Amino acid sequence: MILVIDVGNTNIVAGVYEDSSLLTYWRLQTDKDRTSDEFGITLINLFKYEKIDSSKISAVIISSVVPPIMYSLEHAARKYFNHEPMVVGPGVKTGLNIRTDNPKEVGADRIVNAVAAVEIYGPPLIIVDFGTATTFCVVNSKKDYLGGSICPGIKISTEALYQKAAKLPRIELMKPETVICKNTVSSMQSGIIYGYVGQVDYIVCRMKEELCEDNIKVVATGGLARLIASESKQIEYTNSLLTLEGLRVIYEKNR
Repeated sequence: MILVIDVGNTNIVAGVYEDSSLLTYWRLQTDKDRTSDEFGITLINLFKYEKIDSSKISAVIISSVVPPIMYSLEHAARKYFNHEPMVVGPGVKTGLNIRTDNPKEVGADRIVNAVAAVEIYGPPLIIVDFGTATTFCVVNSKKDYLGGSICPGIKISTEALYQKAAKLPRIELMKPETVICKNTVSSMQSGIIYGYVGQVDYIVCRMKEELCEDNIKVVATGGLARLIASESKQIEYTNSLLTLEGLRVIYEKNR
């Protein structure tokens, strides 16, 4: 069994694979101040809750976009699972050719998502990740990672409305039945949800034009992927656990 950990700006998602099967996964809040013991004990307790023997973990692999958390997390892997963790970064085999101006700048999560999408759906691809930021990544038919776009995430945009406009309330992210709404809350939900659908579809269309290839698949991932994908005309596949699958694939390529 292997333990895969994806560290995002808002959440940490950890999962346990036995061969190619995901046995279970957990979502934790990203806390830069948490110690290695707090990370380790939390994970051990989650293993116990799921009745999984943590001593059977044979490897740990981590991708992270939060550098300050890595010392504690890596130390937790050594102390509580007795393994030196594999960290996704320069020097790790991914099967992709990173064709950007500075490959070291590309977020590990974006590379991991691309690896998983290529493995599951096959290139060429556009991957849309609805996280703290919304990222668009493009992989051509030669498995070249070409880069993409980064936009403010849906929750960031919603929170900005609440904080910067005195009379606008904090709202729940849900899809209203109509675009023309008769109250403030529904109007905000309409603008956020349908506005984001329009943004996603427009950017994906422009990317398809620039890529100039046939049969380009569009895959969405992240916590709010299904909400947007249900209205999008461009998103074909939704896979909320794409990053965990990518970590498993990268581990297999490097072990």
